[in-house]
Amino acid sequence: MSTGNQVAIIQKDITDDVNRSLTRLQDDGLILPLNYNASNALKSAFFKLQEVQDKNGKPALEVCSRESVANALLDMVVQGLSPAKTQCYFIVYGSKLQLNRSYFGTQAVLKRLSNVKDIWANVIYKGDVFEYEVDGGREKLVKHETKFENRDNEILGVYAVVKAVDDDEILTVMTKKEVDASWSQSKTSQSVHKKFPQEMAKRTVINRAAKAYINTSDDSDLLVDAINRSTENEYDERIDVTPEEVKAEIAEHANREVIDIKPDAAPPSSKQQPAPRTKQPVDDPYGFAADVPPMQQDLDF
Repeated sequence: MSTGNQVAIIQKDITDDVNRSLTRLQDDGLILPLNYNASNALKSAFFKLQEVQDKNGKPALEVCSRESVANALLDMVVQGLSPAKTQCYFIVYGSKLQLNRSYFGTQAVLKRLSNVKDIWANVIYKGDVFEYEVDGGREKLVKHETKFENRDNEILGVYAVVKAVDDDEILTVMTKKEVDASWSQSKTSQSVHKKFPQEMAKRTVINRAAKAYINTSDDSDLLVDAINRSTENEYDERIDVTPEEVKAEIAEHANREVIDIKPDAAPPSSKQQPAPRTKQPVDDPYGFAADVPPMQQDLDF
C-alpha cells in the first residue's frame, strides 16, 4: 500500500471517530459557532498535520499515538478553531500530539463565552505613554498613547482588556519580565516567541486575563475543558512555580475526573438517568484509547 493511501486511511478513520464523538457532544448540549464547518476544519487540520514533525524530524502521524491525534482534533472542533485561519497549530510533545491556539484563535474562542463581549490586547513600547490605576481593588486603563515609530522600540509590557456583556472593562497588565517568566515555562522551543514577540506577548496576556472568565462561565463544561487544555498544553502560566510544585501537581491530576462521552451499549430512554462520570487518563479526556486500535507506526514518509 502506498504512503498516500496509508495516510488517507488514517485520516478517514480518525475523522470518523472525531465526527462520532462530536455528534455525541452536540447531543449533550455543545453548540458550535453558526458559521463553523467542522468537516472543513478537519480536512485543513490533516493537510497541516502532514507537515508537522517532532524534534527529530519524524512525521507527527508516525510518532504520535492515534488517541492523542483524535483528542487534539476534537479539542480543535469543540473550540470552533480552524488551522486554515491560523487560529491553531499542532505540536508533537513526546509521543503525543497537542493543540495550541494562536493569538487569533484565543480571541475567537473567548468571544464564544456567554459573559465575554470582546477582548483585545496591546503592546507597550518604550516611548509610549501608558497609565493605569487601581480602583476598588481592580486595575483600570487610564491612557495609552503610542506612535507608529515606537513599534521598533523595546517592548516594556503588554496588557489585555476583557469587555464583559455589561460593558464593564477588566484590565490585565504584564511587564516584559513577567511575560518572559511565563515563556520560560514553555514546553516547546521559544524560537516563535523571539520571531513574533508582539503577537506572542498579546496571546500570553490574553490567556492570563481570560482565566477567571473561562472558569466562571455558564457555557458548556466541554467547551471550557477544551479551552483550558489548549492553554495548559503550552504554558504553566504561574510565574512562581517550583519544580517540586510541578511534580506535586502532576501526581495530583494524573487521574483527574473528566466527562465520559463513550456511548452505552444501547441508547438510553428518556426516563433513564445519565451515565455516571468516570475517570479517564488526563492525556485521553475523550476516551479514544478504548475505542480505537493503535495507529500504524511504520509509515514510510
